[in-house]
Amino acid sequence: MEVFLHHIYEYEKGIRNLILHTISKSYMPLIERKLQSKNIAYHITEIRNGNINVFFGDESCINVIKSINKNSLSDYSLEEDFMLGIMLGYDRKKQCERYLKFKELNKSKAS
Repeated sequence: MEVFLHHIYEYEKGIRNLILHTISKSYMPLIERKLQSKNIAYHITEIRNGNINVFFGDESCINVIKSINKNSLSDYSLEEDFMLGIMLGYDRKKQCERYLKFKELNKSKAS
């Protein structure tokens, strides 16, 4: 929970617009109460191992996540994965390199 609270701090200070926090499903009620009490937009998805992915931050970012409408990050298309990385504040150059690498891998699998 300490990391989750630090993520809230980073969001409130404007360091990040979107946060992805993975945690045990048992914490879901506590997490929802905390985000609701701070009026922070969020979207929670259950993942296969019994944990949850908690996306929270700016409402527009959350709406993009909701529009993708996939529970597992492994189900994201290459383009969706790229967008998510950029939205989470990952290094742009590394995201571009990652995208191109996976794009090339997919191209060679299709051949």
